Amino acid sequence: MASPSILCVLSDDILARIRSKLSSELDRKTWRLVCRDFLRVDSACRTSLRVLRTEFLPGLLQKCRNMESLDLSVCPRINDAMVAILLGRGSTSWTRGLRRLVLSRATGLKSAGLELLTRSCPSLEAVDMSYCCGFGDREASALSCAVGLRELKLDKCLGVTDVGLATIAVGCNKLQRLSLKWCMELTDLGIDLLVKKCSDLKFLDISYLQVTSESLRSIASLKKLEGLAMSGCSLVGDLGLHFLGNGCPSLLVIDVSRCDGVSSSGLISLIRGHSDLQQLNAGYSFPELSKMFFRQLKDMKDLSSIKVDGARVSDFSFQTISANCKCLVEIGLSKCMGVTDLGIMQLVSGCLNLKIVNLTCCCSITDAAISAVADSCRNLLCLKLESCNLITEKSLDQLGSCCLLLEELDLTDCSGVNDRGLEYLSRCSELTCLKLGLCANISDKGLFYIASNCKKLRELDLYRCNSIGNDGLAALSSGCKKLEKLNLSYCSEVTDTGMEYISQLKDLSDLELRGLVKLTSTGLTAVAAGCMRLAELDLKHCQKIKDSGFWALAYYSRNLRQINLSHCTVSNMGLCMVMGNLTRLQDAKLVCLSNVTVDGFELALRASCIRLKKVKLLASLSSLFSSDLLQTLRERGCKIRWD
Repeated sequence: MASPSILCVLSDDILARIRSKLSSELDRKTWRLVCRDFLRVDSACRTSLRVLRTEFLPGLLQKCRNMESLDLSVCPRINDAMVAILLGRGSTSWTRGLRRLVLSRATGLKSAGLELLTRSCPSLEAVDMSYCCGFGDREASALSCAVGLRELKLDKCLGVTDVGLATIAVGCNKLQRLSLKWCMELTDLGIDLLVKKCSDLKFLDISYLQVTSESLRSIASLKKLEGLAMSGCSLVGDLGLHFLGNGCPSLLVIDVSRCDGVSSSGLISLIRGHSDLQQLNAGYSFPELSKMFFRQLKDMKDLSSIKVDGARVSDFSFQTISANCKCLVEIGLSKCMGVTDLGIMQLVSGCLNLKIVNLTCCCSITDAAISAVADSCRNLLCLKLESCNLITEKSLDQLGSCCLLLEELDLTDCSGVNDRGLEYLSRCSELTCLKLGLCANISDKGLFYIASNCKKLRELDLYRCNSIGNDGLAALSSGCKKLEKLNLSYCSEVTDTGMEYISQLKDLSDLELRGLVKLTSTGLTAVAAGCMRLAELDLKHCQKIKDSGFWALAYYSRNLRQINLSHCTVSNMGLCMVMGNLTRLQDAKLVCLSNVTVDGFELALRASCIRLKKVKLLASLSSLFSSDLLQTLRERGCKIRWD
């Protein structure tokens, strides 16, 4: 007789405590696959769920009865009928404690299904409906049934008008966070009514709305508002910023980037009334910021983040910031004119707590500036130096010696970066993101240094690094096992052998192989079979891949959600296999497929139309497709982009 398992003496409470010690989702997934008891306890303890496949949804919801957060944003075919099935089949106890619901890009969900959901979830506090192109006033009315709603995202819900916003404002008057970014039908009238009904708002995003300074007059009356994003509000002028300066007593965060109608004087009036401001984003709004603006910073002792991207600055600007903003953690100077070595040295002499520095396209800075940053800012986490061509290995030596906490570094198009520099940089063992695109002077040798020491690397960009070959990828596959995102586009020396090394990166989810002229079906098959978590794949201009490679992709890569096959040699059958078998595919770029006929396109699109949300096609095909197909795609919420 077999002896009883030790698991018999472990109660559910003990198993739950063991599970709570597992910090990563991967560890928890492995744990629940051990046995049925572990799976049962995991289901009982789980409070959040992100579903990828619709067919598993009913069963999962029955098991996970203590859910607080449900994410259906990557789950195709969520529509009114599916909601009716979920709420009409067996127990609906999972709805009672649900607090957060993510329905972003759920284009098939209409007012009936949405109302059914909101009425069934009495504890609902947060809903994300962003990028639902079919969301309009009727859906807004259905959403207003969630009377306890505290947080709502409606980004790019293009059908919502002032009427729909008014319905939400009346029904959900406890809202504290609301994002209306790109809701182009909203006007000053809707914003005014929103403010009157939702006086508890703490965060509001009205970016890219066609509203005027009158909306800011209304918003200024919000006593509890702490954060306001109004990026791209081109109709707002200085008068609007003046209203804000005299109102919103709790304001701590403001984003006025890309507001073409405001000037330095308007910005001065804003910050003059809010000396306790913590974050200010004024990027790409001002060709030049006056000395008076920088002098005004002397009263902003709590400022932790300032972005003035695209503005002309001077050494005086940095001297003023350095002297007054001692709490500064982040500064954005992307594409700023007038940034010099002296200015950066003055800045970091006083701002020793900087953790995020963006110097993208500040072409005049040299190793002297970066050495000063490295020496002064020992807690630096993120440094962006794209197109800073005067940077050499000396800068990377300083960063590798002083900034051991560095996590993200962008060296895109820095022609002075070489293998020796990467050797120095490899001392930054905490690096998780490294961008080396267009760095023509690095080779497999430099990549070997990075792979040997930067074990935590999750994102690596090697775009057009033509000296990177298979040996470098061999080092990468053995040293950087946690890599999730990799760009090898136009690395012309990479062959199928390199793809065999890449196939060993089991966590890889985003892979760009555009323009790999030596890549064949053999290499693609290796990647498809090895990288089972692949969700995004770019094969544009990979013209040596034949149908056998695409068949392998269709068979193995069942997690793919986004693919680019433009300018590939796939045939009718190959395309139909890919589009039909990849059951999670939502975004496909299919431009210039010379071996695919109109009938082939039609069959492939019909096979995938139930889940496709975006497709890019050659413009000349628009008049050749049947009207029935185009209507079906649009009715199912698929956005067609004609190239």
